[in-house]
Amino acid sequence: MKTFSELSLSALLKSNVARQNFTQLTPVQALAIEPALAGRDLVATAETGTGKTLAFVLPVIQALAKEPAGAGIRALILSPTRELAIQIGEVFDTMATGSGIRAAIVVGGLSESAQLNAIRRGAQVAIATPGRLYDFLSRSLVKLGGIRILVLDEADRMLDMGFLPTIKRIMAAMPAARQTMFFSATIESSVKHLVAAHVRDAVRIECGSATKPSGQVDLHFYEVEQDRKLGLLESMLVQERGSFLVFARTKHGADKLSKKLAHGGVKSVAIHGNRSQNQRNQALRGFQEGQYRVLVATDVAARGIHVEGISHVVNYDLPQVPEDFIHRVGRTGRAGARGTATTFGTRSERAEVGRIERTLSIRLKRLDLAPGIPREEKRAAPVVAIHPASRQPRQVRSFGPRRPLRRFASAW
Repeated sequence: MKTFSELSLSALLKSNVARQNFTQLTPVQALAIEPALAGRDLVATAETGTGKTLAFVLPVIQALAKEPAGAGIRALILSPTRELAIQIGEVFDTMATGSGIRAAIVVGGLSESAQLNAIRRGAQVAIATPGRLYDFLSRSLVKLGGIRILVLDEADRMLDMGFLPTIKRIMAAMPAARQTMFFSATIESSVKHLVAAHVRDAVRIECGSATKPSGQVDLHFYEVEQDRKLGLLESMLVQERGSFLVFARTKHGADKLSKKLAHGGVKSVAIHGNRSQNQRNQALRGFQEGQYRVLVATDVAARGIHVEGISHVVNYDLPQVPEDFIHRVGRTGRAGARGTATTFGTRSERAEVGRIERTLSIRLKRLDLAPGIPREEKRAAPVVAIHPASRQPRQVRSFGPRRPLRRFASAW
C-alpha cells in the first residue's frame, strides 16, 4: 500500500487528505493506519518527521464519525508540550473539516475558561498536555469515563519530563476497554512497562532506526573554543543558505545567544519554557514564515518544533543526554529532504561527544575551523566614577567670646 487512495478511509477523509496534496504514504502511515482503523492497539516508533500525526489523527476521526453526537469526550491525545498539542490540533481540524467532529486543546498557558467552554460545547476529542488535563480532572471539570481511544504521542519525552505519575492517574480515570496507541520517535526502557500494562495484543511497528538520526541528515562536528562559537555560527550563517534551528542548554543561554545574533544583524528569536504561550506561538509562526532566520531553542521546547523546511540544526551546546541528540537532529531532514546537523564542542567536551557517538552508533564528521574565526569580545563591566562631594569647612557657631587660637608647646 503506497497511496492514501488505497486506504479504507471515508470519502470525506480522502477528500480532505487530497485537498492538502497528500498522496504518497510514509512508511509509518502505510503500516499503522489500517490496523488503527480496525481498532487495534498500536506501539509505533519512527524517525521524527515521518508523518506520525496523520497516522493517528485519521483513524481517530473515522472512528468518532460513528459515535452519537453529544456523547462527551470520546478520544484523548496526550502530548508532552503545548506547541506539539497545538500543532496536532491544527492537523486534526484540517482533516476533520466537514465531519462535525471538534477537538478541544487542553494545555497550560492558555485561557482556562476558553478550554473548558470548548469541552462543554461538545468537543469529542481532547488534545492535551498531562499537567493541565490532570488539573481539570482533579477539580472534576472534565470526565474521562467515555474515552474509547487513547493516543500517547512522544510518550518517552513525557516520561523524561516526569509525567509518569500523572499519566497513570489519567489512565485510571478512563475505561480499561479502549483502543490505546503509542507513537514516538523512541520507545525506551522507561516506557516499556507502561506499554506492557496498557496495551492489548498490540501491533508493533518500527520504521527505520528509532535510536539513531535519519540517514537524510549530514552530521558534522567542530571542536571549537567557547569564545569562538558565536563567530563560527555567524560564519555559517554567511556561507550557508536556509533557516537555522540552534539549540542552547539553558533558557538564559538561549535568550543571550538570540540577542547577540540580533545585535549582529541576524533576524533571530528564542523559544523556551519561560516564554508565554503567545510569545512561543509568535516565535514559531515567525520562524515558519521566514520572519526570523534563526530560532534558538532549549530541549524542553524541542518536541514542539514541527516546522517544515529547516535546513540546519546547530547544537551550540551539547545535549544533556545522547537521546536528546536524536530529537534535536530530527528537526531537519524531514519528509525525504536532506538536512545538516552541526555540533559544537570544546576540547574539554571530547568525552561527552564520544559518549553520544557510542550510544547512538554514529560518527560525526570532523571539520576544521576556517582561519579567521574571531573570538567573542568580552565586554568589561562599565566603570562608574563616583566623585566625592567637595568638602566644605565645617562651621561651628559658638556663643562664647571669641578667643584667638593658641598653639601650645608640649610641656611634657
